[in-house]
Amino acid sequence: MRKIFVVTSIVVTMLMLLWAWFWWPALFGFILIGPVIGMGIQDMIQKKQSIKRNFPVLGRLRYVFEDMRPKIQQYFVESDTDGSPINRIDRSVIYQRAKKQIDTTPFGTQLNVYAEGYEWMSHSIVPLDFHKMDQSPRVLVGNKDCKHPYSASILNVSAMSFGSLSSNAVIALNSGAKIGGFAHNTGEGGISHHHTDNGGDLIWQIGTGYFGARDEAGNFSPEGFRKNALRPEVKMIELKLSQGAKPGHGGILPAKKNTPEIAAIRLVKAGTTVFSPPYHSAFQTPREMILFIKQMRDLADGKPVGFKLCIGRKSEFISICKAMVELDTYPDFITVDGGEGGTGAAPPEFSNFVGMPLLEGLAFVDNMLKGYNIRQHIRVIASGKILTGFHMIRAIALGADMCNSARAMMMALGCIQALECNKNTCPTGVATQDPELVQGLDIDDKKVRVANFHKHTVESFVELLAAAGLDNPRKLNRHQISRRIFMNEIKTLEEIYPSIPTGSMLDCSVPDPYKKSCESASADRF
Repeated sequence: MRKIFVVTSIVVTMLMLLWAWFWWPALFGFILIGPVIGMGIQDMIQKKQSIKRNFPVLGRLRYVFEDMRPKIQQYFVESDTDGSPINRIDRSVIYQRAKKQIDTTPFGTQLNVYAEGYEWMSHSIVPLDFHKMDQSPRVLVGNKDCKHPYSASILNVSAMSFGSLSSNAVIALNSGAKIGGFAHNTGEGGISHHHTDNGGDLIWQIGTGYFGARDEAGNFSPEGFRKNALRPEVKMIELKLSQGAKPGHGGILPAKKNTPEIAAIRLVKAGTTVFSPPYHSAFQTPREMILFIKQMRDLADGKPVGFKLCIGRKSEFISICKAMVELDTYPDFITVDGGEGGTGAAPPEFSNFVGMPLLEGLAFVDNMLKGYNIRQHIRVIASGKILTGFHMIRAIALGADMCNSARAMMMALGCIQALECNKNTCPTGVATQDPELVQGLDIDDKKVRVANFHKHTVESFVELLAAAGLDNPRKLNRHQISRRIFMNEIKTLEEIYPSIPTGSMLDCSVPDPYKKSCESASADRF
């Protein structure tokens, strides 16, 4: 191919020159031919890409097709039930609800109801009148040590940092939260004026980098923390231990996204890739962690403080529970993330193979809190691929009090799942810092779409409750969701994830599945 390219280039060049001998305007043909020959020469000289070196010019098509593959796959190859991480059925529901379009489907389900893994909820012969039910259920967050409990919507915006998201995306999310009366989690990137200028309630997340609450050395700063914690927009504070998409890894802000504005908010150097440490420097043991949460609540003058984690070693969460009991101090909430959670950037091994999935994590956390008889002090929030009303029903049946959603909120903003969040080339202006792309996201339009999606999804959740004959989300339980685990075998979530008696972890009747983890757990070490 190299020889063919060289010979062809020489022949074409000579023919063009011969033609120009008789008709000089033929030289303009080199405007088209010259760049192609130049690209071919460059391909043969470079040594990094064998395909281009062996197939000058034509080899470039391989990289063009590779770049186009996700788009071709999504629009021309996938069926409605395919597509990862979110299939077309769920994407369509999100878009339709955000745009207030018809969100009903014709001709019956496209799901294979006899396939292993298919799930459904039990309805009632005597359902309730949906129109007479509370269309916007709320959950009060705050225990005995909290001075300013927060009445939260049952569905809120999950953690996404400014930096990972564009300024327009953050403004639209916060403005949508203001319109719909729900909360917006800042992510671990700190609080910017894009979060505070629009009036939406904030859940301020603090990660291992302590952005917005750190000193010059990157350590936790009580003074810096208090300054932000007392902002009137901040309603709750969340200490991030880990996230489902990359537990144990820490956050990543690519250099291309680290603009001077973002660097100033995070107190880091602009234009550099920022890695949040995988561990916290403010505490080393479960006991110290609970005392740190108490310190944060005191510095925040009693606002609700909790923590977020993806479950890893069960013994470590049990250690935290033991520390709570011994100190008689409890977080106001725990956010449980799942291994299926989303992120802007993560190594594939962490996204694919690290962290307990949400359903198992939720059931375990709920069991442990009940087993140590401390469930009444703590609200549990489910975070990890919550897209529809049924996903909310399932999460709350497993033990959650409320839910957070990230990727669905992104799609309400216009995200098309282009899978370019880590490249700063997001075509919809959602997950990029490129000003040319960001300006394509119209805030006035998208903030209404975010509010619409929230409203209609919560209404769907309430309508499902009514169909089950339940007038309160607290009446949901694991018996009400069934899963096909084999062609002719069905189990409820209670059978798959058995509940344990309240207080059973405090005495000698520790359930068998947790005995080994309980024995190795200690409030004085992780």
